[in-house]
This record gives sequence, C-alpha cells and structure tokens, in this order.
Amino acid sequence: MTTSPVRQRTSIHLCAERLGFTVIAEATDLGVSARKLSPFERPSLSSWLRHPDAYEAIVWSHVDRAVRSVAHMSQLIAWGRTHSTTLVFGMPEEHQPLVVTPRADGDAVRRCMDLAHCAEQETRAISARLTGAHEVLRATGRYGGGLVPFGYRKAAHPSGTGWCLTPDPDAVAIVRAIVDHVHLGFSLIAIAARLEAAGIPVPRDRHAQLQGRPTGGRRHGRDFERFRWTAGSLSKILRTPALMGHRVHRGKTVRDGEGSPVLIGPPLLTEEEFQALQNVLEARSNGIHPKRRETSLLIGIAHCAGCDGRMYFAARKAYAYGDYVCRASARGTTCPAPASIRAGWLDDYTLSRYRDATAMTGDVTREHLLKDGVRVTVAKGRSGGGPARLLGPDVSRLTFTIEGAHRGQPRP
Repeated sequence: MTTSPVRQRTSIHLCAERLGFTVIAEATDLGVSARKLSPFERPSLSSWLRHPDAYEAIVWSHVDRAVRSVAHMSQLIAWGRTHSTTLVFGMPEEHQPLVVTPRADGDAVRRCMDLAHCAEQETRAISARLTGAHEVLRATGRYGGGLVPFGYRKAAHPSGTGWCLTPDPDAVAIVRAIVDHVHLGFSLIAIAARLEAAGIPVPRDRHAQLQGRPTGGRRHGRDFERFRWTAGSLSKILRTPALMGHRVHRGKTVRDGEGSPVLIGPPLLTEEEFQALQNVLEARSNGIHPKRRETSLLIGIAHCAGCDGRMYFAARKAYAYGDYVCRASARGTTCPAPASIRAGWLDDYTLSRYRDATAMTGDVTREHLLKDGVRVTVAKGRSGGGPARLLGPDVSRLTFTIEGAHRGQPRP
C-alpha cells in the first residue's frame, strides 16, 4: 500500500497552518496521471475549480502534484488570476511553500514555470525508462501492466517471475457469443445494444472489477458510473490479434527474433477462426471509407442541443461536402433529438459570430475558438422546407456563446 497520499495530506496541512489558512475540503484523484490530465480534467479537483467562489486558495503538496507540464501550469496560473485565487505549492526541499497570488510578480511565475519544466522533463525520462522495460516484457511474453485484453485476466507467470495472462472464463463466453452474432449477420450497433441490455461490463469495467476497483470514470469531460458498449469498442475487440493469444503493441502482433508471434496466453480463437471473423468484418465495410477532414474546425465546439454531446464531422458519399452530426449512438446512448447540419454552413456561421465578438480579422483556428471558450449548440431541424433549405443554415436553431476575454451572452 502506498503512503504517498498520507505524506501529501500532511504536507498540505503544514503549509495551510504556516500560511494561516483553514482547510475546508480535500480533492483526491488517486490513480489519475498529472502527466496526461490537466487540473481541469481530473474528476475531484475539476469539480472544485468550477466553483472558485467557495474558497480563497488551493494548496498542493508539491508542484508535480498539481501539474507536470509547462502548458498546464500556464493555464492554472491564468485561472488563478481570473478568479482571484491564490495557488500554493509545498516545497519540502526548501522548507517554505511557493505562494502565487492573483497579483504575483514575474519572479514567482517564472519559478512556477521552471519547476513545471523540470517536472515535465522528469516525466519524459520516466516514460522512456518504462517504454524500454515494457519492450523487454513484450519480448518475453510477460504482462507489464495496463488494460488487459478483453477475454483475459492476470495470472502468475509459469516461470515464477512476473505475470502473464490467462483466459477469463466469463469474458471468453462473451467473446464467443459476440463472434457468433457477427457470423449470424447482426450489426455491431445491434450487438452493442444487446450487451448493454444484458448489463455486461465493457473491457475497461471488467478489468476494474477484477482489480477490485470501482467501474466507470471520466471520458470526454464527463463522469460515468460505468462505460457503455459501442460499435467502436466492439470493433477494437474483434480486430485485435490478442484474440489469438498474441502480444499486441500499437495494434500489431509482437514477434520474436525468428518472426514467430510472442504469446500472452492461450488463444481465444484459432488463426482460422480469427481470419474468418476478419473476412466478415471486411466484407461489411467493403474496404471503402469516405475521405475525412484531417481536422474539423468545430470538434469540441459544436454540441447537439438534444443531448449536449459533441458533434462530429461525417463525410457524405458522392457529395463534396459533409455534415456535423450528433454521435450519441456511437457513445452508447440515445439522443431524443439528434441534430445535424452542413459542416461548411456551421463553420461559416461560427467564424462570422466569432469575428463579430472579437473584432479579429486574421485567420481563425480551432485553437482560437477553444481558448476563448466558444460553444455552438445546434437544435434538430424540421423535415421539408423545399429549395429554401439549400440556401443556408436556419440560424433560429443555432446558439453561439463565447467566454474568455470576450465573455458575452448567447447570440442567436
């Protein structure tokens, strides 16, 4: 059992006492990486950052407990200034906490950025060492941690050293049932709906259950008690060579010096069964996929009014344009009023409203829109309308808002 949370809590209370602060609450995000997630994306901490009026300061036991990147530190300092909140970082090695007030001078900010840079470099070095260690584990067929491929569970390695994977009987039965339904002609969306109705946990939740941890977590800025099956998650399971017992890295089979697959455990499907499954999946897709944009301007900005979910760009076969569409079904949920709109129209509408609000005349990028907190909500359109529908968007079903330095009210 780690003692780190206890040490951190002790350090925080010492800092608060030294500065005359009263601790009113704690935000604990165990198992959440500061390297991958900014403070605004961590489940417990982010809920407090959304209510800055409830306190005057935030205290961390050390800088690297708050952030592990220069970019995240910059965002945190800007947030503190905007909301008049003091940021405190414990400095055990100096016996004096680093205090950044909303009006802190350049020296304090530079000190924070230097420490964040050191934490970022340290994280990269640790990541490189772990990558090397995992390469060795992959080459020897040992399990090196992380999400276990669906259908398996962790077990002691026969050599007596380390871990390997062994079939999970309950999950194997589910894999077999999924494969049978594919061969019977069921779509992946239909299979996902059946799994949801049966209450069968997705791979990530099954792994959590085997580890004795709570299911669910945070995804796309939302908290879930349990994750849902989708056609996308099913496709990943059915297309991975891990079903044949292969060690997989970045979607490809890991091979030894002689070119043979490195095995993680007994196969769930034979090579013949796996290939037959791939043939069925390939026949359905016909190997034809519409060309997609490399980057869609409004990803993370356009939202469906029916479910408040993000809208995504979808190409149209045989058409030169595509649409932004609600993807609730891909998230395993149902939208009561799924919206869609021609992408070019919504791009132009958003850029026009943004330039009106900011007086910006140059090129506008997705980064500009995200930085200023731009959000566009699209309501479901009505059927019919005749030729007039081809002239442009119905702005009555669009809502534009902007925050940041150009905070404003919704503009219809």
